[in-house]
Amino acid sequence: MTQYKIEPQPYRPGASFLTLLEKEILRFKKIALQTIFAPVLMGVLYLTVFGQVLSGRMPTFDGVNYLHFLVPGLVMMTLLQNAFGNSSSSMLSSKIMGSLIFIQLPPFSGWELSLAMIGASVVRGLIVGGGVLLASVFWSAPPMQHVLWILIFAFMGAMLMGSLGLIAGLWADKFDQIGAFQSFVILPLTFLSGVFYSIHQLPPIFQTLSRFNPFFYIIDGFRYGFFSQSDFNPWVSLFIVSFFGILSAGFATYLMQIGYKIRK
Repeated sequence: MTQYKIEPQPYRPGASFLTLLEKEILRFKKIALQTIFAPVLMGVLYLTVFGQVLSGRMPTFDGVNYLHFLVPGLVMMTLLQNAFGNSSSSMLSSKIMGSLIFIQLPPFSGWELSLAMIGASVVRGLIVGGGVLLASVFWSAPPMQHVLWILIFAFMGAMLMGSLGLIAGLWADKFDQIGAFQSFVILPLTFLSGVFYSIHQLPPIFQTLSRFNPFFYIIDGFRYGFFSQSDFNPWVSLFIVSFFGILSAGFATYLMQIGYKIRK
């Protein structure tokens, strides 16, 4: 009788995380028409309508036309919304359909599960945001004076929203709750964060209120990478965004490790 000997495979550090990350990326690639192309088209429509209607009528930074001013805000708004939507929908759909058990049974750690979902959200956010930025070339692409600054804020913003999306997906029991959170929290905060305007156009009381909106610092710091101008100190914005991004990712990882609302 022929005997077969199975050789043990060498341990590859990070293999579990990379496998989970690939699985999460494949999840949104399978429905790219909905998860990538539709958000890019939405950003392009915003750019077309607001850019053409308000061009020349809205004051912006010195020497910056409104169409150029609008592009970074729309790119970041689209990036944030899609990073949040990716992790929240992935976690909640896995809970509802019962497929979460298939990644709970293997000996994956909580941080591997958490960082894979957040990492996939960052990838989707960057792809969609990059698509909107690429589409802006057909109008008039804004200058990018500090590319590294742009990439840092894009990454940290996507990480923050991917982490918040994972937390929301763990908390929610049905899609209505995620939809309500997006409609009444995420959408208003992104629209009121300076996407379409400079906060210096607002009355003093509303300028002060805007500084309590965390999305303002993400978009304002991101815009600084394009024009070397911003409404607020970009280094303070970077600190705030990094602090809350790391804090949110750490909290999401902690919830995954203790099995919050996923272990009966």
